[in-house]
Amino acid sequence: MSDEEDHFESRLASKTFTQQARTIRKRGYIVVENRPCRVVDVSTSGSGGYASCHFVAIDIFTGEKFEYSVSSSRNCGVPYVIITEYQLLDIPDDGGFVTLLTDTGSTKDDIKLPTDDSPRDQLKDGFNEGKDLMVSVMSAMGEEQICGYKDIAPR
Repeated sequence: MSDEEDHFESRLASKTFTQQARTIRKRGYIVVENRPCRVVDVSTSGSGGYASCHFVAIDIFTGEKFEYSVSSSRNCGVPYVIITEYQLLDIPDDGGFVTLLTDTGSTKDDIKLPTDDSPRDQLKDGFNEGKDLMVSVMSAMGEEQICGYKDIAPR
């Protein structure tokens, strides 16, 4: 392992924990190819010490599909996935990054608008209509992305 790979592994370790493959279930999380993924299907074949698990998982940020097989007794990386809500303060005209209000009263300006047209347009439309919006931000393995929103003061 090169120094660069070793450095990456040590950074990754603080953002994940290990769990035996046989205990990871559908709708859980797993790290596949150094990406945080949600398990959409898992099957086990064989028995005893020779059993293996086959995972079908979707990257939680890109939507890319992965398949991964491993011995059922092997430890796998599992990402810490945290969803935090922030109040939406501003969507600048350039449409790149939003301004969010944290629970401590400071602002957070490093979250991009969703790239998919429908959620991005719905969020912009709600903001332009003057709605008070709470934005849910999913974070895992050093990445963050808006994963939902709601109107906190429905009329």
